[in-house]
Amino acid sequence: MTEVRAPLRVDLAGGWTDLAPYTTDYGGEVVNFTINKYVHARLSDTGEIKFEFDVPAGSGLGTSGALNVAKIALQQAPSVIEREEIAEAAYQLEISSGNRCGRQDQWASALGGFNRFMFLGDVVEKMPFEPARSARNWLRKHLIIAHSGISHKSGEIQEGVWSRYESGDLQVIEGLKTIRLATRTMIDGLQRDQRHLVVEALNEVCRAVDMIDPSIHEPFKSVIDPLMSRNAVMAWKALGAGAGGCAALLCHPMQIESVRLNLSDSGWEIIDWDYDELGIILK
Repeated sequence: MTEVRAPLRVDLAGGWTDLAPYTTDYGGEVVNFTINKYVHARLSDTGEIKFEFDVPAGSGLGTSGALNVAKIALQQAPSVIEREEIAEAAYQLEISSGNRCGRQDQWASALGGFNRFMFLGDVVEKMPFEPARSARNWLRKHLIIAHSGISHKSGEIQEGVWSRYESGDLQVIEGLKTIRLATRTMIDGLQRDQRHLVVEALNEVCRAVDMIDPSIHEPFKSVIDPLMSRNAVMAWKALGAGAGGCAALLCHPMQIESVRLNLSDSGWEIIDWDYDELGIILK
C-alpha cells in the first residue's frame, strides 16, 4: 500500500475571493492555516484508491480539496513532491468534476501551515506571512472548531452568490470587497499579536457574509447568537461556504469551557485540533 495524508484547513479571512471571476476582476486574498485533521488516501496493489476522513465530508474544512490533493499525489507518487503542481492539478480535477470552487483549499492542503495567498486570475502567489508565536498560541487556546451536524452543499451556495455577482448585484460586490479587506486586518492582528484586530477581522467577515447571502449563517444562529449576546464568544465565522458544517468560535478567555458545554448540549461536535505544519505527506 502507498498512503498519502492531506490536511484540512481553517479559513480565517478572504474566503470567496479566491474564486473566478473575482480573481480576474479584482484579485483575491486569503489567510488560512491547516490543522491535524486529514484526508487519508491509500493505493492498493490493484490500483484502487480508498479514502478515510478524520472529519465528515461537507464540513467546511476543505475536505474535497484535500481529497483531490491526496488523489493527485498518489497518482504521481513522486520521490520529491512538487506541492504547487499537485495543488493546481487537484484544483483542475475538482473543477472538471463540475464543482465550482476556489484554489485556497488545494494550496493550503498541499503546502500546510499558515498561509497568505494572493489569487490573480489563474495565478496563485504565496506571500510572506508569519504570525507571532504568542498569537498562534492564543488562537490555538481560544478558537473552538465545532461541527453543527448540518450538512451543506457548497456548490449550490456558490452558484447563487456568483450569479448575483455576475448580474452586478452591488451588495454582493461590496460584501466580497469587505471580505478581502478583512484579510489585511487579520494579517496585522496575527503578525503583531494585536488580538482585538483578529476579533475585528472575524466580525467584518461575518458582516460581509450576511451581505452576500444571509442563509449562509442562518443554520448556526440559534446556537451562536446567545453565546455572542453574553460575550462568551467574541467573534465567529462559518467555515467554507457555510449554511451547515463547521463554525469557528473565538471565545472569551473565561468562557471557553462554558462555550464547549453549550455547543455539546446543542448536539454540536467539538473538533479538538492542533496546527499542521507539514502539508501533504506521502508515506
